[in-house]
Amino acid sequence: MDYAVEVDELLFSYRPSKVVLRIKHFAIARGERVFLYGPSGSGKSTLLGILSRVLKAQQGSVKILGRDLSRMSGPARDALRGAHIGYIFQMFNLIPYLRVIENITLPCRISKERSQRLNGVSVEKTATKIAEQLGIGPIVFESITDLSVGQQQRVAAARALLGAPELIIADEPTSSLDEDHREKFLKLLFEQCREIGSTLLFVSHDRRLLRLFDRAVSLAEINDV
Repeated sequence: MDYAVEVDELLFSYRPSKVVLRIKHFAIARGERVFLYGPSGSGKSTLLGILSRVLKAQQGSVKILGRDLSRMSGPARDALRGAHIGYIFQMFNLIPYLRVIENITLPCRISKERSQRLNGVSVEKTATKIAEQLGIGPIVFESITDLSVGQQQRVAAARALLGAPELIIADEPTSSLDEDHREKFLKLLFEQCREIGSTLLFVSHDRRLLRLFDRAVSLAEINDV
């Protein structure tokens, strides 16, 4: 099996007396759309931090796209994250003094490898195309501070998708949307992931969404704490 994510014998704690994650095995095949759920405070964001190497586990193996993070240098891990992982944050983490188009194109400005996947098409043209597919084409030159929550969410998604990263990680990105807008956003996200061939790990506490995914995983079932 070709995995986008593979975790084995993982142990993580913020302090020795408080183990947050103890996961024997968790894997996501390339191309899968996986819904990981659990209540607030259960360790979902901590796991995402480990997968994106913002946090370092005390024990265990974490492989992203076949690469063992523990065997990579810091700069190599940063390069992997920048070139191959698109991250949609819960609070979007958009840069307020940049316009929409500048926020979307940021990953390709930072990662040369990601920019090279555009196959010679300009980063602005590709970003505008993705924005149009996500329904925000008319606002690409507007200020982030003038946008609604739903529009900001789509900008964050466009930024994560630009440059066709192999893995998209989404951390509770629909928590502030109503049910109709949640499903519409997910449909657009699925379409984009399918178009660029990305694996999707979507994390939420809202189990009403799990029926839309290829597979649903309860963090409580894989986390032995």
